[in-house]
Amino acid sequence: MSDLRRIIRGLAVGLTLVLTVTAAQAACRQALVLGLDVSGSVDATEYALQMQGLANALMHAEVQAALLAMPSEPVRLSVFEWSGPTSHRLTLPWTEIENAASIAAAATALRRATRPAGDPSTAIGAAMSHGAALLAGQSDCRKRTLDLSGDGKSNTGPHPREIDGTALGRITVNGLVIGPPADLDLGELAELSSYYQAYVLRGPDAFVETARGFADFEAAMVRKLKRELQGLVMSANTP
Repeated sequence: MSDLRRIIRGLAVGLTLVLTVTAAQAACRQALVLGLDVSGSVDATEYALQMQGLANALMHAEVQAALLAMPSEPVRLSVFEWSGPTSHRLTLPWTEIENAASIAAAATALRRATRPAGDPSTAIGAAMSHGAALLAGQSDCRKRTLDLSGDGKSNTGPHPREIDGTALGRITVNGLVIGPPADLDLGELAELSSYYQAYVLRGPDAFVETARGFADFEAAMVRKLKRELQGLVMSANTP
């Protein structure tokens, strides 16, 4: 009987180890939420440039390589649109990026999006809180990142400086600011970038990327995604 008990105990330990390893392999390395500005300052053409630009950025060869660099710990991606304090729409539900097909499916969903009717104001603080709420359910990911794109300062709802770290949880908040085209005065872009650095960015290694107009959004998004995704891959591979 004692031998039988030892065998059963050994099988139970082995099963526990298998389940533990499987759970570790199933965990994601990064949950990434992208929040896109659809306030009144963004017209229909600029809306399309954001959606098409993000879709194209996801299909960029280097971004795809970064997304798929660690198959055992996939990235989870979600996208929402924001404007006023209560105007938030989920454009892409949480999607686990497992292969090129899942990236292509996410890009297709973004290309098919149509601009919603909503509050024309700009509530960055509320968008931060909404993004943090989306990330709250992804606690098994090694890193959780919120990325907010916008072309103006907050003018309604809670000011971004009022959204403290406790309310956000342990997440990183990055920014992609969209200024005037490159042939116009860049002072506005520098000012908005400083605003995001002072009030929006949160967490370790947070940064702001800049786009010189909506036509530059795609290129800026490629740079931003490569920096966000490759940084975590490189740190995981460092001895």
